[in-house]
Amino acid sequence: MNDLLEYWEQDQATDVILLYLETIVDPHRFRLIAERVGRKKPVVVMKAGRTQVGQSAAGSHTAALATNETAVAALFTQCGVIRAKTLEEFLALATGVSNQRLPSGRRIGILTNSGGPGVLCADSCAAEGLMVPELSKETHSALAVFLPPTAALNNPVDVIGFASEDQHARAVATMLKADEIDTLIIVHVSVRTEDNPPVAAGILRGIQAARQTIGKNKPVYICWMAEGDLDRTFTVDGEIIPTYRYPEIPALVVSRALAYEGWRQQAISQAPRDSDIDLSMAKSICAKAISERGSGWLTAEETHAILGAMNLPLVQGTVATGAEEAAKLAQQIGYPVAMKLASHTIVHKTEIGAVRLNLANEQAVREAFSTIQARLAHVNKLDAMEGVLVQPMLSGGVEVMIGVTRDPLFGPLIAFGLGGIHVEILGDVQFCLAPLTDRDAADMVKAIKGYRLLTGYRGQPAVDVKAIEDILFRISHLVEAIPEITEIDLNPIFALPEGQGCKIVDARMRIESPHPEV
Repeated sequence: MNDLLEYWEQDQATDVILLYLETIVDPHRFRLIAERVGRKKPVVVMKAGRTQVGQSAAGSHTAALATNETAVAALFTQCGVIRAKTLEEFLALATGVSNQRLPSGRRIGILTNSGGPGVLCADSCAAEGLMVPELSKETHSALAVFLPPTAALNNPVDVIGFASEDQHARAVATMLKADEIDTLIIVHVSVRTEDNPPVAAGILRGIQAARQTIGKNKPVYICWMAEGDLDRTFTVDGEIIPTYRYPEIPALVVSRALAYEGWRQQAISQAPRDSDIDLSMAKSICAKAISERGSGWLTAEETHAILGAMNLPLVQGTVATGAEEAAKLAQQIGYPVAMKLASHTIVHKTEIGAVRLNLANEQAVREAFSTIQARLAHVNKLDAMEGVLVQPMLSGGVEVMIGVTRDPLFGPLIAFGLGGIHVEILGDVQFCLAPLTDRDAADMVKAIKGYRLLTGYRGQPAVDVKAIEDILFRISHLVEAIPEITEIDLNPIFALPEGQGCKIVDARMRIESPHPEV
């Protein structure tokens, strides 16, 4: 498949590449080739086998949210592939991107002879993130000159069921010439079988007239719901007009084409590299842990040491093995403090009540230590307690998370989303494959549904998005360089106001021995 991509890249007779895939044998090579090819020719892919049983016993939030399908979706997004989920979409995209120029904007004009299908088309445009704008006074007035008083002159424009050939021709030309329209979708439903040929002729005349004027660069798509005439095709001076049977399909084609064109127009992205890191130290920590214990979760000290080697902004804290030591540390840090279980075998500390926040004095610290001990004893896991991590409490900012899970085929899959204890419930997470480029990191942050929280919402200050992106780059570099790291959860990360950076409050890291017998 990768060889065919490279062949079709050079083939002058190929304008659009269509791939039906059941597996991707070499995702890294596919990414390199598809990203290069996609800048010249659209690559449309239908990937079978999209569903599978989730990971029911995942060890981290990131692993619970990620599946093989997640990795496939991330790969296609990063290398500009246009994805189809059904055979109908696959064929519709094939005709759409091969026969029309790519749209230049999201403003859609809809021309129909039947209100219902026109509304369905408008709904589909909205669902696909497209706009159906109000028509200008000039366009409205131009349409009113030749359309009957019963016609609806708003967008969608309804020329009514018995509009003539000439009325269709003038309406199509008028819509294509309108400055407020980037793309025209024509929806026709047959009222009488004998009306279909003149309507088709009028549509062709209108497109031809517009192509000779300022409307020449605008894509046109047709939904032809004409009983007894469903196989009609439309060609204007050698230009094929894509034709579909249902009013929802053109909106999907335009949306995918726009996303592809937006990707194609972006500058070629780079994978930043940081000079202020110590990868050799991070590697030695992982190697030592594997030699001593084999695969598993790193201790809090090991995890913090690796994050420190990557110069990541971890909230400082120290592990205490007893209540007295915890009280002394809290006094040194300054109240209020947070106390969390330190254990490399118990991952989800909140679920067993092993996280205590806003401890305001020495008594509260001692009681929190005793409570955590008692909780572990109650579930017969006291031997898993290495101590407690005492940290200063943070306030302000927005809680986010960054994680990594390693797919056996696709490699490191990096996650970003809103953080805290509700991350799996909200599921507001975006994934990308390593290595991350500058565009990948920016797109991940902007793509979450909660992005408005990061830009300032209801009087709250905007957070330091660049600092979030910097953490993403450093984590990408880390997991690229050390394949033994299979899972990372940085949750929560407090994204502070612009210029103040981020603070990683809690971190977990899992390693796997490259040799199972070790």
